[in-house]
Amino acid sequence: MLTVIAEICVRPGRRSAVMQAIERVMPLVLEEEGCGSYRMLVDHQAQVPWKQNSPDSVFMVEQWDSLRHLEQHQQAAHMEQHRSRIKDDVLDVRIFVLEPASQS
Repeated sequence: MLTVIAEICVRPGRRSAVMQAIERVMPLVLEEEGCGSYRMLVDHQAQVPWKQNSPDSVFMVEQWDSLRHLEQHQQAAHMEQHRSRIKDDVLDVRIFVLEPASQS
């Protein structure tokens, strides 16, 4: 199982619009083969010196059975349409594909 963490950096003032677009596509993603979970998170605003602040970002935390499933997700028609709808609001996307660390 792979875990994906994606930070979607959004133009200031447009986070709600991007979140609404993500909410519309979520049911389709959750039906995709190999999708274990697909969650949207936002930055917890806390005034502590050790924390990164990303008030204009949306974070996706996803679980996929394999890289093949994740690649199929990236190429799905509904995802291409989704990216097209939000492209003017998105400044950058950082995607991390993670696997469990070995416990030796």
